Amino acid sequence: MSDDDWIPPPVLVAVDLVIFTLRDSVLQVLLVERGIEPFRGAWALPGGFLADDREDVLAAAHRELKEEADLDASRLHLEQLGAYGKPDRDPRGRVLSVAYLAIAPGLPEPRAGTDAAHATWTPVPDILDGRVRLAFDHHEIFGDGLEWARSKLERSALATAFCRETFTINELQQVYEAVWGLGLDSRNFYRKVQAAEGFIVPVGAERREGRGRPARLFKAGDRTTINPPLVRPAAEAREGKS
Repeated sequence: MSDDDWIPPPVLVAVDLVIFTLRDSVLQVLLVERGIEPFRGAWALPGGFLADDREDVLAAAHRELKEEADLDASRLHLEQLGAYGKPDRDPRGRVLSVAYLAIAPGLPEPRAGTDAAHATWTPVPDILDGRVRLAFDHHEIFGDGLEWARSKLERSALATAFCRETFTINELQQVYEAVWGLGLDSRNFYRKVQAAEGFIVPVGAERREGRGRPARLFKAGDRTTINPPLVRPAAEAREGKS
């Protein structure tokens, strides 16, 4: 076929958003209940089609987050997760979706709008154990986003953003356990955190937790990356580390 005979295939471009936050010490993701077909009444990640051929993809992500959940995307640092384009991913036709994601503390209650009947924060374990099922291929996108969030805590100081201005190492450990979805050995976690230079800094005060000895208080250090990284136990086992 010559270039003159080539006809570009009809492809629609959409955006999907994976937004995580911690609420009540549980990692939660933003979901919307679809108010239109296909999958009317099903839960899905917020998102939608580009408004026109002049709209930037990132601008579309910001717009959809505002329209579907009434959240201000300017408060979030959205990172591009990837592109999803399996031919049968959307029954309406060939749709290429660019997925963006973010993890941030203190996000407000969402409010549904446009084609979303309802918007809510949903505990991540409810999706992982199958109690909440997602429309389209959003379970795959969600899974990729969850792995990104978990990896982010290994190598960045993001976890401190979910703590108060001063916090104990136990409180910091609870953030890691919530995002990673597993329990951690306290002594091993303490050792790793203390070995990461500039990650957290003692403030010279203590806080009593329960009936035990008062726990030392820390604040976030000036480092945005963690070196050495806090590798998840499962990853350590795969790499043959102790």
